[in-house]
Amino acid sequence: MSQLSADSPALPPPPADGWLAGPKRPREGWTNRKFAIVLFVVLALHVALIFLFTTKKPMAPRSVTNVPHLQLADDANEFIALADPTLFARPNAHDPVTAFWRRVPAVPRPNFHRPDPPRYLPVAAEYFGAAFSDFMRGRRPPEFALDFKPDPELAPPDFTWDNSVPTATAMEITGELAGRALLTTNALPSLPLNDVIPPSRIQALVTPEGNVFSAVVLDSNPYNAADQLALRLTRSLRFAPAPRLMFGDIIITWHTVPTNAVPASLP
Repeated sequence: MSQLSADSPALPPPPADGWLAGPKRPREGWTNRKFAIVLFVVLALHVALIFLFTTKKPMAPRSVTNVPHLQLADDANEFIALADPTLFARPNAHDPVTAFWRRVPAVPRPNFHRPDPPRYLPVAAEYFGAAFSDFMRGRRPPEFALDFKPDPELAPPDFTWDNSVPTATAMEITGELAGRALLTTNALPSLPLNDVIPPSRIQALVTPEGNVFSAVVLDSNPYNAADQLALRLTRSLRFAPAPRLMFGDIIITWHTVPTNAVPASLP
């Protein structure tokens, strides 16, 4: 290690362990405040120069010059005539030969304007319908006698006697049950009465198996025993099987026997 010269300054002794550092040295260069002040001054100077050298004159629009214009050309224009492919193949109204030798005849345009008022044909009133009268005079329909009533045909009258009094008690099936086969037949008795009574009308509901499920009297009979007998006869009926329930009416027309005769036994 080299020896220090006598002219070199002596180095300060190293700090001891308990030595405290003094205040820090100020930062060198521009501070933030100084930089902000300079920037503000430059900006203010720039704005002042703008207001100082700006002119206050209004802006005048420039005049438009050398602008192309469009104009419709007529037939007399030379450039339009050059576009005609028959310019040199047929006479032209503007060539020098046609001007003194051959002229194209001018065709006048028709005038469709009619200033005259309409003139109607005079028609006499006696001629109205004359053509139709002549037409019908030569084509008169043929005449024929209007005899729509035919001659009467004489025939002897036919007399038919309708014996409304039944000779035996009968049963009639109507409605959906009319086309269903009946498997059982019951003996229909006569009623011991001195008068004729109206038939008994029973509405029956038949199951798919053929049994009468329900029987209801539709029209009440003055002779109540007849309706009760009709209900018992209806419930005893058996029909052929069917795929569904069916409704029908059972009409029993009663045959009555006077009371002095031998009465039929009621079931």
